[in-house]
Amino acid sequence: MPDVFDAHKQVEGTTSSKKQIEANKPERKFKTPEDMDRHELPGHNHNPFAAYCYYPDHVNFLNEDPEEKVVLLLRKHPITNLGWIGMAFLMIIAPSFFVLITPFGSLPPGFQIVLTILWYLIVTAFVLEEFLSWFFHVNIVTDERIIEVDFINLIYREVTDANIDQIQDVTVVVGGAPRTFFRYGNVVIQTASEIPKIEFEAVPNPDHVARILRELRVEEEQEKLEGRVR
Repeated sequence: MPDVFDAHKQVEGTTSSKKQIEANKPERKFKTPEDMDRHELPGHNHNPFAAYCYYPDHVNFLNEDPEEKVVLLLRKHPITNLGWIGMAFLMIIAPSFFVLITPFGSLPPGFQIVLTILWYLIVTAFVLEEFLSWFFHVNIVTDERIIEVDFINLIYREVTDANIDQIQDVTVVVGGAPRTFFRYGNVVIQTASEIPKIEFEAVPNPDHVARILRELRVEEEQEKLEGRVR
């Protein structure tokens, strides 16, 4: 008598059919966000001088909570440095024209050398101050708060922060041809904290920054509703 129904054979047939289908599937050429680790995320940058870095490595700051994760590290777009770089270049070549100035040209050679060295020391101090002001003037976005570090000089800085759940509105301001072409602008954040407004000035990809801030705010509100706030 022939078998009308054989469950074991049916399972074997189904399994072999699935394997054949899987084998015939084309290999996936891209990775979904679930497949990507942190170092493969768009915007992730190992360069310590980067102006836009998504989930940066080895970034710490004062009063950082142990479980707090840095999501964004922002500086002013590098193109904003062209002004002081151009000024520094003019200051470097300026001593070549000092001999054309009558008082300087009439000085003894020893005095001319001393004055030239002093001039280059001033140029070095100018370049160092401008670079440090750009490098340490940073905006930090974590999964808990936003932080603006306003680096004035070596002996004075101002730090402003607000919790993510205090963000009320995020506005992107991009004006002028250079900002549009190089894709940088201001991100103005209205908050409910003691300081009502925090502004990220001349940061790259301001639209992406605003989107990340909105997503973090929504996530923080969701954690509050679910009682998962740390």
